[in-house]
Amino acid sequence: MKKFFVALVLLGALIRTGGFAQPVSGALEISLVYTRQGGFGSNQFAVWITDARGNYVKTLYATRFTASGGYSKRPQSIPTWVEQSGLARMSRAQVDAFTGATPPAGALVYRWDGTDHTGAALPRGEYRVYVEGSLRNETRVLYSASVQWGSPARPVELQPRYFGNDTRARNMISAVKVSFIP
Repeated sequence: MKKFFVALVLLGALIRTGGFAQPVSGALEISLVYTRQGGFGSNQFAVWITDARGNYVKTLYATRFTASGGYSKRPQSIPTWVEQSGLARMSRAQVDAFTGATPPAGALVYRWDGTDHTGAALPRGEYRVYVEGSLRNETRVLYSASVQWGSPARPVELQPRYFGNDTRARNMISAVKVSFIP
């Protein structure tokens, strides 16, 4: 009987401390403002999740041109996402699951339900959100932030990191925020 109570106490401790993966209800919401740009080599972007170690988890959205082979014609198009996602090894069906036409300008929202690219539920913990956009030819922007999956917190506004010198399209993606929605 004593062993039973000890086992019960240990089981309770594991559950309270997250020793067992517990399903999380809710979603991680990534919002941004997209402003369509004129000119060649712009309007490509992707939104994706990695784990805390940088291992690819799931793409929430990527523009169809780049994801459907445009990255080989224009390697400067959202290269961080292309590399981290392993896009070159994905099947057509996998790519079709997250691609779409370049959306109209305005406020956009993408939601992550805590699953990986296979649909498997992931445990609570630290993950990383990325939003990358090709602004114009070689110029691009990358937003990223660490987030706690399963822990309600205040919304986080991500700061941009720009690559390249062309400043004309820096407003293509702006006001990127991440929130946990219970």
